[in-house]
Amino acid sequence: MSRLTAFLVPLQRALAIAAIIAQGGIAVTGSIVRVTGSGLGCPTWPECVEGSIVPVEHPDVAALHQWVEFGNRTLFGVIGIITGLCLIAAWLNKPRRKRVLWLAAAQVGGVLAQAVIGGATVRLGLVWWSVSVHFMVSMVLVWFAVLLLRSLSEGDGPARWLVPAGARGLQVVMAVVMYLLLIAGTFVTAAGPHAGDSATPRLAVPVPTLAQLHADLLFLFLGMLIAMGFFVRNRAYWTLVGVVVAQGALGMVQYFTGVPEVLVSLHVLGAGAVVVATAMLWTSSRERTVEVQVPAEDQALSKA
Repeated sequence: MSRLTAFLVPLQRALAIAAIIAQGGIAVTGSIVRVTGSGLGCPTWPECVEGSIVPVEHPDVAALHQWVEFGNRTLFGVIGIITGLCLIAAWLNKPRRKRVLWLAAAQVGGVLAQAVIGGATVRLGLVWWSVSVHFMVSMVLVWFAVLLLRSLSEGDGPARWLVPAGARGLQVVMAVVMYLLLIAGTFVTAAGPHAGDSATPRLAVPVPTLAQLHADLLFLFLGMLIAMGFFVRNRAYWTLVGVVVAQGALGMVQYFTGVPEVLVSLHVLGAGAVVVATAMLWTSSRERTVEVQVPAEDQALSKA
């Protein structure tokens, strides 16, 4: 192993972990923007206010709202640096691994997409569906960051499942339901009091109706999680069970206490943790071995 490779291998792992934290963290800071009503604290994009990238005194925008939204944008820049370093490290490491490269590139592409979505969200005045899209893309990027981390400790051969066929299909359905659950959660927020700005039009659906949909999807996910226990009960499984139960309990407390601001941000943090834990269960259910490269001359001999 060369000195460069010996340096890059642990660096790549550290960067992948940082990407998971940062991609989930931007959703949490986004929730802080919403609960403080700072969604339009920086009313333009990419500038904060007309003529300035950073917050400045403005007659129509409170300084607190400017700095909260600017802090969220600053973290977005940090994510760009982290994901860019992930891609550079994957490119420099020899031999280059196609799967690692693609997953690192997906992180960079996702950040660029988020920049466009974030700018559009501001220009659209925080219309509820644009905020939902912004959040959901972050959750997809969290999933891919977990896959990137896992790819660094496995080979590049074909995936070999370690669970029965029934468990494979169940995990696919669980992932779909999980994302439907997250989408329903964004709808509850869009119809509730914390949509980002006091003047933002809310989703015109009663909150109790959306909360019931959100709860029904949670119970469906819990049912599938219990079923998964008949196939696998490894560390990743029990981690997911703990995270989902804690998140469900937090959601109920949040609903019955009138949706206090601090619990909104904790619930968003929990949503990211559910995505991480579900992705970890997914990766623990299969393995990729090192793909053996047969020299060309040996291939010729074998065909002779």
